[in-house]
Amino acid sequence: MTFADAQSFMATRGIDAWLVYDFRGSNPVLELALPGRRHTTRRAFLLVPARGEPTVLVHGLDANQYQDLAGVRRQLYTSWREMHDWLRAAVSPFARVAMEYAPGCTLPVVSVVDAGTVELVRSVGVEVVSSADVIQFHVARWSPEAVEAHERASALTAGIKDEAFDMIRRAHRAERAINERQVQEFILGRFEKEGLETAEAPIVAVNGHAGDPHFEVSAMNPSPIVPGDWVLIDLWSRFPGNRNIFSDITWVGYCGATVPTRHREVFGVVRAARDASVALAKTAWSGKQRLQGWQLDDAARDVIVHAGYERGVKHRTGHSLSPGPRVHGLGFNLDNLETHDTREVLPGLGFTVEPGIYLPEFGVRLEINVYIDPTTGPRVTSCVQDEIVLM
Repeated sequence: MTFADAQSFMATRGIDAWLVYDFRGSNPVLELALPGRRHTTRRAFLLVPARGEPTVLVHGLDANQYQDLAGVRRQLYTSWREMHDWLRAAVSPFARVAMEYAPGCTLPVVSVVDAGTVELVRSVGVEVVSSADVIQFHVARWSPEAVEAHERASALTAGIKDEAFDMIRRAHRAERAINERQVQEFILGRFEKEGLETAEAPIVAVNGHAGDPHFEVSAMNPSPIVPGDWVLIDLWSRFPGNRNIFSDITWVGYCGATVPTRHREVFGVVRAARDASVALAKTAWSGKQRLQGWQLDDAARDVIVHAGYERGVKHRTGHSLSPGPRVHGLGFNLDNLETHDTREVLPGLGFTVEPGIYLPEFGVRLEINVYIDPTTGPRVTSCVQDEIVLM
């Protein structure tokens, strides 16, 4: 990974340098900016100027963790005085320096640098601004290889989802008992067989359990799935490796031939909310309008609020999908509920759209994945549920 594109982006935003600070793995951006598993025991800084050669400063004890860095100069320190001297000399020529910081901690996923370190950098005489969009542009964008791997994983994940619902359907037709845990274990087994990895076990939630967005299946006392039940399945997987992107989807189904009226109504509202968010993303792209994450959240939630289900909203509309160890990536979220996400919706980024309505008796979440192709704009990369699955 080179820094040339990030440097060009910084120049267009009036950012003179990007300073990535890490202490004992406190900042995931450093590992993604300088790919490779490293265990550092002391403070480290990566300085990327808008023009010129990037430099990484590490303690002498950690020097062996930062060898053979193509296009990045390595410098070492031993004492805190040497570190301060380097910081003063390296950073003071710049006016505006971006760090993993958000004013007022408005974006917790970005604001990982401690206040003391921000104060230290400011004492050099520079203005510290947020690196939120720089992070997106440099570490959250999908490579062509990641796009291809994501789409292959998405096709497999969609098929496994269909098999899971069919497993329930076949059990009921044969009058065999089946429960949440059995379906969950089936999905995990299929992931393994297809060479996919997952961060955590999928969610298989029946009736009221589907009303809990983060429901966890009980290993000892899983609920049975019987005719007349509502079932939500949330599953995510990818091909192994932190450069690859998770496919993350949620579907719902009913164990019977005729879906209750309330379930169909809530499903229709959630579907309309999902589609409203996607439509805004596509419209903004076509009109060459700048868009921020919070606006995509509002587009979906406004539909839910207008339908009278505001109290059933328990979370933001979606999260970033990006390289890295987590399903929830480092790009913008579709969020004006938990945070006011002002990060820009940039080409090359991906995200989920997953509005939900959660009631005591049942819940509906419909989750899809979207990639912003730099040439053609936003496109859905996952399967899309438009009708309730019947089992």
